[in-house]
Amino acid sequence: MSWILNTHNIHARNRHRVGGKGYALSLLDKGGFKIPSTICITSDAYHEYVKRSGLRERILLELHRKAFKEMRWEEIWDCATRIRNMFLTKPFPDDLAQTLREYIDEHFQNRPVAVRSSAPEEDNVQSSFAGLHESFINVTGADSVLKHIRLVWASLWSDAALLYRQEIGLDVEKSAMAVVIQETVAGDRSGVAFTRNPNDESQGIVESVHGLNQGLVDGTVEPDRWTIDRYTNKIVLHTAPERKNWIMPGPKGIQLAALPAEKSSQPPLVPQEVDIVFQTAIKAEQFFKIPQDVEWTYIKNALILLQSRPITTLSSDKPEDKRGWYLSLHRSFDNLKDLRHKIENKLIPGMIAAAESLGEKNLKNMSDEALADEIRKRLKINHKWVNIYWADFIPYAHGVRLFGQVYNDAVRPDDPYEFMDLLTHTQMASIERNSMLMDLAAIIRRDKQLARVLKQGNYTGLDVEFTSLINEFIEKFGDLSCAVTGGKNCVLGTGPLYRLLLEMAKYPAQTGDYGKKGSLKRSIQKYLDHFEEDQRTWAKELLDLARNSYQLRDDDNIYLGRIEAQLLAAVQEAKKRLDNQTGDPSTKVLRQVLEEVDFGTESQSGVPMEEIAGDRLQARQLTGQPAGPGISKGKARVIHNHADLSHFKHGEILVCDAVDPNITFVVPLATAVVERRGGMLIHGAIIAREYGLPCITGVPDATSLIQTGDTITVDGYLGIVTIGDARL
Repeated sequence: MSWILNTHNIHARNRHRVGGKGYALSLLDKGGFKIPSTICITSDAYHEYVKRSGLRERILLELHRKAFKEMRWEEIWDCATRIRNMFLTKPFPDDLAQTLREYIDEHFQNRPVAVRSSAPEEDNVQSSFAGLHESFINVTGADSVLKHIRLVWASLWSDAALLYRQEIGLDVEKSAMAVVIQETVAGDRSGVAFTRNPNDESQGIVESVHGLNQGLVDGTVEPDRWTIDRYTNKIVLHTAPERKNWIMPGPKGIQLAALPAEKSSQPPLVPQEVDIVFQTAIKAEQFFKIPQDVEWTYIKNALILLQSRPITTLSSDKPEDKRGWYLSLHRSFDNLKDLRHKIENKLIPGMIAAAESLGEKNLKNMSDEALADEIRKRLKINHKWVNIYWADFIPYAHGVRLFGQVYNDAVRPDDPYEFMDLLTHTQMASIERNSMLMDLAAIIRRDKQLARVLKQGNYTGLDVEFTSLINEFIEKFGDLSCAVTGGKNCVLGTGPLYRLLLEMAKYPAQTGDYGKKGSLKRSIQKYLDHFEEDQRTWAKELLDLARNSYQLRDDDNIYLGRIEAQLLAAVQEAKKRLDNQTGDPSTKVLRQVLEEVDFGTESQSGVPMEEIAGDRLQARQLTGQPAGPGISKGKARVIHNHADLSHFKHGEILVCDAVDPNITFVVPLATAVVERRGGMLIHGAIIAREYGLPCITGVPDATSLIQTGDTITVDGYLGIVTIGDARL
């Protein structure tokens, strides 16, 4: 079969080999529409590459490490990262590379091109993959084009694409990718046209930016927007943004630049050009016999169509298209910088202020009615911040993902997670908490009399200075008796904080440093050495943003936990009144509000305790995702609920459903971490790497197949947990 087709020799029988984009462009070309010079690398070339490179089997292995429907987004991202790195490090077979290189050289003669995805299943009436697969603009030279073809192929397995395929029921194992190579048209204004407004079928939409379209597509440049009446062809509304930037071709790819003053005061299109663009899009709709989303560019006075695809969201009987949520997790560097400013200067101060304001209120002096109202108020505040967490903090985690992709593209390491070594040693709130604990434990270690008093359970009459330090810790992080940071008195009379300190005091403190700061500097220099001098400032800024994003992935839950702790405090006060019958027995206001809140469930494993204590499934080896290098052997401590943490002993291996920042205070005692939930960006993996501990995540049924007291060996290199007294 042919590996390359041009638009003139693509026919209906080839559609499955060239994908929706390639086939649509061939039809536009034959229909008399003006398009750039275009060829298509067929899906046959993709199949040849993955077969002969051995990637087909490795991709299937990655996709079957765990049931796809049970994978969280972090695990799907990990899977996609590993697959992408395979495409980066596996070269083309010689004959395939030679054939493609010769054709590209002959057809484009070193002119810059766009390398675009064209999956066979994309852009039809039932589905649209717009934005889910990679496209690269202004690529020059056959070798560079070949590199970017592999990156487009790899994007077939991006996390967003995998999620969407699952959403619409496509078989990921049968997916393939064709690639469209188009001569770059350096238009001076570009945009998209929707022949029907998804929100009003009587209208159409034209959007335009100065320069190339990439800024509009990735959200870095806000477009002018015209709403057009489909029946009269008149413009009914023009929305003008603040025009500040544009995307233009650069020496290497494309670049964001300040818009010249003479252009910033003028919309990209005059009304006559808006009409020409829209009428051309309407012709495409009539040609394809379905409403179209048309991408176009103007170069001088020539209108050129870059692609055209159906608008799938108009079909009301189709399942909801959730690509918007998936794509919202992927942010540009400039968008992430803006998000960082918002988080650091507005959201985090707001969370701190909200928690402090609630903490100043005297719950004990409130009437039952006032306390019930306060619980409802705190529940509303907590919900508000949880929504902000999902809307802003979760997408900000893409700073790590973006850095990982840039690092892997530049360095091409064998280990796709090598970039994580550059993100450790940040000033995490959970590390600060653990450092305070270790300082308190050091005081106990030195003061034998204090240790004896604490072992007796006598927590009154302690040294004034030590008590002051304890109170300072509790004020900042709570007494560790609750499943939320900042919570207090969830378990009465057991002294979980003092029990933990006594255990820490038995052994020298772990700093979490392990001499890695020197290697961190070397790793950063290795990364920077892969960039030209004019790109190093940007590379440093991206690294700084990634380190901040990595830190906030852990810290955000600490801040959120403090707000939740204030809700918990009000709920505890209400429960206490009901238990002690101190409330007005003539009212049911407190009981009613507690039923509304339904707050306080704490089981993490999701496995009933009686099932855990009953017949036990036997297993020898469990497989998960390697998330922290190293090998460790020790006794397992399985955490089913927060109270189990107070029994944690030095040298044990932490086994749980999911580590969160509210329980990582036991990590300085642990020698390894094993989690059922998976991902390189979950909190257990993050904190384990900070302390240099072996870590395995995504181990199915870890908390039921492993029991407290089992001797287990954790291999953080291979992602294998061995149950039993195996030799290291």
